[in-house]
Formats: sequence, C-alpha cells, structure tokens
Amino acid sequence: MENNETVTTKKEPNYRGVKAMPFVIGNETFEKLGTIGTSSNLLVYLTTVFNMSSIMATNVLNIFNGTCNFGTLIGAFLSDTYLGRYTAIGIASISSFLGMLVLTLTAAIPKLHPPKCKSDDSTCEGPSGGQLTFLFGGFVLLVIGASGIRSCNLAFGADQFNPNTESGKKGTNSFFNWYYFTFTFAMTISLTVIVYVQSNLNWAIGLGIPTFLMLLSCTFFFIGTRIYVRVMPEGSPITSLVQTLVVAFKKRKLMGTIRIALSTSNIST
Repeated sequence: MENNETVTTKKEPNYRGVKAMPFVIGNETFEKLGTIGTSSNLLVYLTTVFNMSSIMATNVLNIFNGTCNFGTLIGAFLSDTYLGRYTAIGIASISSFLGMLVLTLTAAIPKLHPPKCKSDDSTCEGPSGGQLTFLFGGFVLLVIGASGIRSCNLAFGADQFNPNTESGKKGTNSFFNWYYFTFTFAMTISLTVIVYVQSNLNWAIGLGIPTFLMLLSCTFFFIGTRIYVRVMPEGSPITSLVQTLVVAFKKRKLMGTIRIALSTSNIST
C-alpha cells in the first residue's frame, strides 16, 4: 500500500511594506507626542493640582512607572500567546487614549480635583477618595496602553516587510531609521512645547493636546487595518521558561533518589 503524504504549505503573507509603514510610524509618533511630555510632568501636576506632598506624588509615580515597565512583559506574553500584535496594539492605543482623556477631565472639571491652595493658608485641602479613584483609574488605563504599545509596536512594524527578500530587508532597515527619528522628534517636541503649555498656560489645555494626539494615534493605526500583515500568535518563550522551571522544581529530589539507588546497588554487588 502506498502512503499518501499530505504536504501543507504555509500561505505567504501579502507584504505591503512601505505602504503600511506610515500608519505604524504615525501611531507611534502621535502616541509618544501624547504621553512622554505628560509622564515627565506628572510630578508637577500631582503636587500643584492635586495638592499631594512631594513624597506621596513621588511614590505614586514610582509605582506607575514601575508597573508600566513590568506590564510590557505581560503585554508581550499576551500578544505572543493569545492576542497577536495587531489586537494588542489596538487595545493598548484605545486604552492610552481613554487614560489621557481621564487625566484631562481631572484638570478641566473642578469637582475632579481639590481646590487650589491659597497663598495665605499653611495647609491645603487634599484630594478626596473619589477624586483619587478617578485619577488612579486613568493611570490604570495608561499602564494598559503602555504595556501593549511598548512591547509590540516595533515588532509589528517589522512584520510588514518580507524578511526573505532584498527589498524587504532594506525596507526593515528604513523602518527602523524612521522609527527612531520620529521617536526622537516626538520626544523633543513633547518635552518642550507640551510641558511648557502644561506648566505655564493651562493644565486642561496642556493635557487636552496630548489627548487629541492619542486620538490621532488610534486613527492612524486603524486606518491601515486592511493592509497590515497580522502574524498569528504562536506562543511565548516565557511559557517554555516557566514550564522548565516548574519541571526542574518538581524533579529537584530526583537526582538524590537516583544517587541513593546507585549506591545501594553498588553495595549489594
């Protein structure tokens, strides 16, 4: 009898390369314009608008920044294992926009932040529980956004180019060049213009501008949906690492048992 062998070939993705690059770069640029300056100026915002002490504001920001950095591991794991990079970036972009919107509302609506300190008062009224809950809710949304965008954006852009062709390799190099150029440009503008507006003009306007930029970031990303190459999740190396550690822990006494058995057999012989 002859064995019928079924050969399954993986369909080659329709790489759009340069056509998809402006949407990915646009998403990253507007996201950085909206978040970098605001994140660097949050200490001033918490101490001047929410009347927090410097120690409390610093602790809040340390927890926020640390959670964002740790969240990238979770975002990468969920992207590689379940969601895929496109879905992860889409959810993260919307979450970042909503987080910036919440921060803008805390500055624009008087009931969402404590009253301004008077110059002749030695003590200031601090934020209420409801005001802090609303503020921290915005921080949670920003953490979700940072966790998805930071861990997936660069790799998602590289997915749009065919790594097996010369033009694809050149396109990938071009993407990385534009990515870091626009990243530096966005960081420069965000840390100067937006920070100046927030600190010297008006906090509601200074936070409203990044919120609008985050809306543009979401718009740019979803406009390119039809031309993106979406790599399906194939599992995360973190899963294999954890499985290895678990197996090693469960079998930690196995070598001792083997050595005892070998020594017993040697004595008996």
